[in-house]
Amino acid sequence: MASAVQQNVENWKAKLDKVLHEKNGFTDLLEKVEQKTGVRRLYLAIGLFALVVLYLMVGYGAQFLCNFIGFIYPAYTSFKAVESTNKDDDTVWLIYWVVYSFFALLEFFTDIFLFWIPFYWLLKCIFLVWCMAPTSYNGSQIIYYRFIRPFILRYEKKIDSAVDRASEAAREVKKKMK
Repeated sequence: MASAVQQNVENWKAKLDKVLHEKNGFTDLLEKVEQKTGVRRLYLAIGLFALVVLYLMVGYGAQFLCNFIGFIYPAYTSFKAVESTNKDDDTVWLIYWVVYSFFALLEFFTDIFLFWIPFYWLLKCIFLVWCMAPTSYNGSQIIYYRFIRPFILRYEKKIDSAVDRASEAAREVKKKMK
């Protein structure tokens, strides 16, 4: 059992080390730090990860860091998806934003209770990373197809009717203001 766990950890470290040697801005920065300190980039990345986790657990401004993590990568990747000719990636990121918006709305109304959950910002960050994970069936896909989509489809006509009435009311207000 222990050797299986150790083998699994070694496989995980090898995969992470391979990713950390791909060319991008983050790995270039890790390479510079690795050269200056003599510490392998694998250990630098693990240390950075541990620092972020610890900060999300007890740090001042953990809410900002959590929301930053849940927004920056998806926003940039959404931009890249819109600019690409492939439209499948647009759908992936639209689903993420639908789930993100639903969660933000839910969080707004339950904030007073969520405040009392220990390590809430760490748990939320884990949730958002799960939702944006670059896999074909990540958290946002699961939540969207199992919960949000069936709910919206069930009430779609009522929602459309309410949106139409609100749009008409807004047009009437606009006419009166001229």
